[in-house]
Amino acid sequence: MRRTAGLLLTAALLAGCSGGFPADPDGTLERVTGDALRVGVTANPPWTEVEDGVPPSGLEAEIVTEFAETLDAEVDWTTGSEETLVGDLEAGELDLVIGGLTGRSPWSAQAALTTPYTTVPDEHGEPEPHVMAAPLGENAFLVRLETFLLEQHRDVLP
Repeated sequence: MRRTAGLLLTAALLAGCSGGFPADPDGTLERVTGDALRVGVTANPPWTEVEDGVPPSGLEAEIVTEFAETLDAEVDWTTGSEETLVGDLEAGELDLVIGGLTGRSPWSAQAALTTPYTTVPDEHGEPEPHVMAAPLGENAFLVRLETFLLEQHRDVLP
């Protein structure tokens, strides 16, 4: 609770600072707002489920759809492997990658991993924080996404 309050306060302070902090060097938040949120999704039920011919579903797909609504944006889904999607994220072809990613993700050097939005027990009963991947350096977009995730008080349990 204390951490959440601190993160929200930091986000609010940074959002109110002059000088454009937090900033998006590539303008992700501005480009997405009122347009399309390009989301890469890999199958990892119950977090994400992918079927040919239908939009992705699952817990994270629902969260992303709700987030896009706050931006007045449509979701443009791309399916693929984590490696391919993170490569597309790095290349600026995607705005977000989901698929049951955890805080132990090997992609932290290639993507900005969100603050965990929920923690659930892994197969050994150990806490496993779940995150999403955004482009490195797109801090205004990341702050907006993390603020949304924290404000929703997500207690997502598979």
